[in-house]
Amino acid sequence: MLFTHEHEELQRQLKKFIEAEINPHVDEWEEAEIFPAHEVFKKMGQLGFLGICKPEAYGGQALDYSYSVAMAEALGHIQCGGIPMAIGVQTDMATPALARFGSDELRREFLAPSIAGDYVACLGVSEVGAGSDVASIKTTAKKDGDDYVINGGKMWTTNGTQADWICLLANTGQGAAHKNKSLICVPMKAKGVSIARKLKKLGMWSSDTAQIFFDDVRVPQRYRIGEEGMGFTYQMLQFQEERLWAAARSSSIGRLIDETAKYARERVAFGKPILDNQYVHFRLAELKTEVEALRSLVYRATELYIAGNDVTELASMAKLKAGRLAREVPDACLQFWGGMGYMWENPIGRAYRDARLTSIGGGADEIMLGIISKYMGILPRKD
Repeated sequence: MLFTHEHEELQRQLKKFIEAEINPHVDEWEEAEIFPAHEVFKKMGQLGFLGICKPEAYGGQALDYSYSVAMAEALGHIQCGGIPMAIGVQTDMATPALARFGSDELRREFLAPSIAGDYVACLGVSEVGAGSDVASIKTTAKKDGDDYVINGGKMWTTNGTQADWICLLANTGQGAAHKNKSLICVPMKAKGVSIARKLKKLGMWSSDTAQIFFDDVRVPQRYRIGEEGMGFTYQMLQFQEERLWAAARSSSIGRLIDETAKYARERVAFGKPILDNQYVHFRLAELKTEVEALRSLVYRATELYIAGNDVTELASMAKLKAGRLAREVPDACLQFWGGMGYMWENPIGRAYRDARLTSIGGGADEIMLGIISKYMGILPRKD
């Protein structure tokens, strides 16, 4: 997969926006542990950044997924991890199923304003006791006339305190765990929806993350995305894009290597720059090679995905590798910064905290390994 002039122009415009509208405020938003999502998303929507791969009929640009990958890479220029993640939820995690399977009416009501930046979206899948194990969620949506009545709760919901609507996965039947779930668009202002608390996290501080409860929340059945009972399948397809997006976003971690090389060239110890030590420049070269290998894997998976292939295995490999590198690169770079790297405000220290989530969110490393093993045909047989 090769980036065209159009891909490069998208990245140039997005980097320009980041430098003008986001990076000058990152420290302030990190300190506040929240960023103004409606304000930022509205500006992004006006520039067309929130609907790159979405249908033109609802305000999108209808480009192929390679442009989402280009966008994810460019978001790596934001000087924290929380804001890119929040944007990714809006573009590649909470809205793909709606764009693909939602009715025209539903897409006009929820997708179009999300693309325009008038609505902030969030994704409601994980629960207390049901993170990577999606099949075990307990939230229910029971039919009552023409409505669903929803009860339960969601945990670790990115954008949760500011969202206008949630793409909610709930049990709508009594059958097999993989066939009894549906995705439903739920307005966050609906009666019975409550934000239990904003979660305080190790990293990703500027991204607000909520625990949400649903107490007899009533929404019309027409708010269901696609067919009833297909929610698990739809969510697995959303995960495919989410994991590719996360891997593409992580490939931008190479900037930490460049920043560390610059610092190590200037920092002198025992009469010479730190960078002149063979171990240091060899280690940075090794890390750079690993990052480029990840990027190549992402590009290959993207190319196959655009061609209509199932890339679950490759996307899982890319997500696994991204999570490992997201830990390894900041850790190694922080070491070369010495005491300065351990300072709270240091960008390497921030990346060290933020990046740890990559091996957990969107399916833990162990889930990725299980998926890969399944595709390899080496999982133990079930009794």
